[in-house]
Amino acid sequence: MSLYSALDAAVSGLSAQSAALAAISANIANASTTGYKTEDTSFDALVAASTGADSSLASTEGVSTSYYREMSNQGEIASSTTTTNMAIDGDGFFVVSASNTGTSATTDLFTRDGSFSTDADGYLINSSGDYLMGYATDSSGDPISSSAGTLSGLTAIQIPTTTKVTATTEASLSANLPADLAVGDSVTSSMQVVDSQGVTQTIGETWTKTAANTWTLTLSNPYSTDASTSTGTISPSTVTVSFDGNGVLSSTDPSPISLTLSDMTSGAADSTFTLNLGTAGETDGLTQYASSDSSDEISITSSTQNGSTAGSLSSVAIGDTGLVTATYSNGESVIVAKVPVATFSDEEDLTQLSGSTFTANSTSGTAVISQAGSDGAGSITGSALETSTTDTATEFNKMIVAQQAYSAAAEVITYVDKMYQTLTQSIA
Repeated sequence: MSLYSALDAAVSGLSAQSAALAAISANIANASTTGYKTEDTSFDALVAASTGADSSLASTEGVSTSYYREMSNQGEIASSTTTTNMAIDGDGFFVVSASNTGTSATTDLFTRDGSFSTDADGYLINSSGDYLMGYATDSSGDPISSSAGTLSGLTAIQIPTTTKVTATTEASLSANLPADLAVGDSVTSSMQVVDSQGVTQTIGETWTKTAANTWTLTLSNPYSTDASTSTGTISPSTVTVSFDGNGVLSSTDPSPISLTLSDMTSGAADSTFTLNLGTAGETDGLTQYASSDSSDEISITSSTQNGSTAGSLSSVAIGDTGLVTATYSNGESVIVAKVPVATFSDEEDLTQLSGSTFTANSTSGTAVISQAGSDGAGSITGSALETSTTDTATEFNKMIVAQQAYSAAAEVITYVDKMYQTLTQSIA
């Protein structure tokens, strides 16, 4: 190797160690970056071509560097108090987009940064301002899109900030009427239903024993706050209930019990709901047994209805299969979306845009969109974040090695310069 070759090799060493230091610096700077994957430097020897017949004349003439990112390394899953934060445990990426409109498969980005929160419009965005992509779902959590499983079927996930009003369509009562009550005597109860404008209406129930094993249920007109002031009418207002000799419900008249709220003072539209008192011959609803106390009152086990008033968003939960469930102030919980996971045949070669955001390319392959926890995709942990894979102790150790190698290369340059000076002086 000539002096000139030695100089070139030393200069390439300086450049290589500078590159290594740049990677170390980036890793240390991102030691707290969510989902960050450590970057490393690969060193490759540059070999000069051999001359003549003797291949032993080939020599190393420096070093080249390249970067690679340890994408397969799993960061620690750390719990978070933010319920919309999430982490992938295993392979894969969240699909995000810089825009919540006009998105397409060609503009989708991929990240391990799961620090999502809702913006003013209810969209889930991460700390980089990118919108989380997923599928709108039905009430069972199944994607609505016919293109589920592809990038083209994804849309920005938006969580409604309020729920719409749902008028009651079904009400159920499970209770016991006192069998030892005298004929002609009555007991009272009440039920609540929701009208078409989301107002909770209370309906009084008077149960009068008209004969052995026979009762008449008289329903009062609905009222919202004051029982003395009705807010509409209910029809029919009477129901006949019969039991067999064992105290088990045998029939109701009418059957089924279909009730209509109308003439509402608030202007709410007429609404109809079914009152379910149980199955004839079964003890799953209304029964007639001896009272368990001395007051001979109706004993109610449960009274339910399926209507809902308007509610504001109170919390969001993320399941391990990516289901996003929103809970509202009215107690209603709704599955609103499903977060998929994208995997690649060669994730190490994804093109990096920022510390934890990437795009696909011909080398990485196209994204395979899967349900979290299936088909090789990692599962999703809600209320958690994946920490950076950077180990600062390791990085400081690599920094020392890089500094020593850089200093050594600089020394080579110094000595080559002295040798050139000696050669010049000898010629002079």
